[in-house]
Amino acid sequence: MERRGSKYATFVLSFLMGVLMWQVSDGAHGQVLVLEDFQAKEADGFPSLWDHENQRSQSKGRDAYKVQSESGVSFLSAKDAGQRIKKKKIDWDPKAYPILTWRWRLNKAATGTEPLAAVYASLDTDLLFIPVFTKYVWSESKPDGTLTEGGMFSGSEIVVQTGTKEIGQWFEERVNVYEDFKRIHKHEPAEKAWGISIIAAPGVEIDFGPLIAAPAK
Repeated sequence: MERRGSKYATFVLSFLMGVLMWQVSDGAHGQVLVLEDFQAKEADGFPSLWDHENQRSQSKGRDAYKVQSESGVSFLSAKDAGQRIKKKKIDWDPKAYPILTWRWRLNKAATGTEPLAAVYASLDTDLLFIPVFTKYVWSESKPDGTLTEGGMFSGSEIVVQTGTKEIGQWFEERVNVYEDFKRIHKHEPAEKAWGISIIAAPGVEIDFGPLIAAPAK
């Protein structure tokens, strides 16, 4: 697992996102693959090509997740969500692009909530075609790097960000989803990843920046 956190001024954010908003073909060496940049949204602000894990509470999910922009940079704002949403269409070879990066900013935390938010990388499915995923979480209290093994219906969880003191500050995460998958599941993932998804806990307000996949250096 790799990670780093840093605070960005608005002009730096705009510059970095302008560099990262460059999607390339699988054959391009040393470049990046934009999995989601939150540029497209539906009429109510819900991100385009995303769906709800819980189909029975779609209206709550649509109200909780909204695409917004700040100084020309788009991001996904989640407020009191309590449910996961997933990207419906994705074409990603995790062996060629093993490094997943994203930014997130905690605006409001809920005491006693674990985790506060998470990004899921689903690189395969099991024999029942249930997604096999690694859950990268922002924890209220667990130390960075904490690994919790998953069960039959829950993915393994890795803490990449912890604490609630830095409210309003952007952090960038960098994880090697391919190596994490092999280390946890003891086998190679599928040639094409099943997808990505995100969640924010009830009572939490958090923003998610673009999700970018890149080759290992």
